[in-house]
Amino acid sequence: MNYFSTNFTLGILGGGQLGKMMLYETRKWDIKTHVLDPSIEAPCRIAADVFEQGDLMDFETVYNFGKKVDVLTFEIEGVNIEALEKLENEGVKVFPSAGTLRNIQDKGVQKQFYKEHQIPTSPFKVYKDKNDLNEAIVRKELHFPFVWKSCTGGYDGKGVSIVREAEDVIPLAESACIAEKLIPFKNELAVIVARNSSGEVKTYPVVEMEFHPEANQVEYVICPARIDEAVANKARAIAKKVSEAFKHVGLLAVEMFQTEDDEILVNEVAPRPHNSGHYSIEASYTNQFEQQIRAILDLPLGNTDSKVGGIMVNLVGAEDHTGPVVYKNIENILAMEGVTPHIYGKKETRPFRKMGHVTIVNKDLNKARKIAEEVKKTIEVISK
Repeated sequence: MNYFSTNFTLGILGGGQLGKMMLYETRKWDIKTHVLDPSIEAPCRIAADVFEQGDLMDFETVYNFGKKVDVLTFEIEGVNIEALEKLENEGVKVFPSAGTLRNIQDKGVQKQFYKEHQIPTSPFKVYKDKNDLNEAIVRKELHFPFVWKSCTGGYDGKGVSIVREAEDVIPLAESACIAEKLIPFKNELAVIVARNSSGEVKTYPVVEMEFHPEANQVEYVICPARIDEAVANKARAIAKKVSEAFKHVGLLAVEMFQTEDDEILVNEVAPRPHNSGHYSIEASYTNQFEQQIRAILDLPLGNTDSKVGGIMVNLVGAEDHTGPVVYKNIENILAMEGVTPHIYGKKETRPFRKMGHVTIVNKDLNKARKIAEEVKKTIEVISK
């Protein structure tokens, strides 16, 4: 099929920063795009050929949108799966498929899926609501500390809490949840797997994630991860196994823990481009967004190797700032070696909101890490 400079149309559900960065690639290849997002201010609105405002969880909205495109993908998991299933039945290509998304969208279902497919993950139990969870604590079936996760709707540190005592349960959401054993680990790692519908599969190098202690958000993503080669090979092999189990087409970001004794446990997955792959825009031969397009259009997959060491720093809203955004000292970081900022186009900042990211590339990863710290200290995302 001829995708380039024709009427072939790629539809994207979700118009946030991931969609915007995917649109860099569709612009590069002159692929026509339609984007649907609930916000009229969505970052994608200026780069898509057609932008529509609408509710991603509404059946009719998603179904009617999908009927206008040839291939449909998404950049956020919170979309109406029933609409995707109906579109698939009517011949619209949806990648990753509705079936893949159904196994991932609910974290309880996702964890159960790992268990059924002998994929290593931390011990867990699913609870239908907070009341059910409290009863398990009273019956002493559940012991402190544990990790609480909302089954749906959690992202960027939301919907995840460490519960150390009974009082910590009070502020938690009433929804269905999972309680996971708190595993002591050395590192949080991630591997992005690309797969096209012809069955070609490639993994990106293992990245290491350093987290912000309060916000539970990634502060630095480091590629390659500073781990033994044997551990890296094991992580890539497990990521490939996860990919095979989900039978996804597109990208699958597999987040993992490296335990104290170098076991690899799968934490969770995202069936789309991911924060842990942003470094690839500057540091890889084929960035994750181009790879997503290649995979869902069943084109040959690109080289996943890195050209150079890369570190990504998330730009999030400063704690006490809400309102029209100002990127304070951005010109100072632009003067630093190997530094590229990406601004997502969100006009309003609020505490810990993801507003952009900065990539630092350097042949010497230690030097890149020092510059990343300098970037972090210098730029501030504040309000007017």
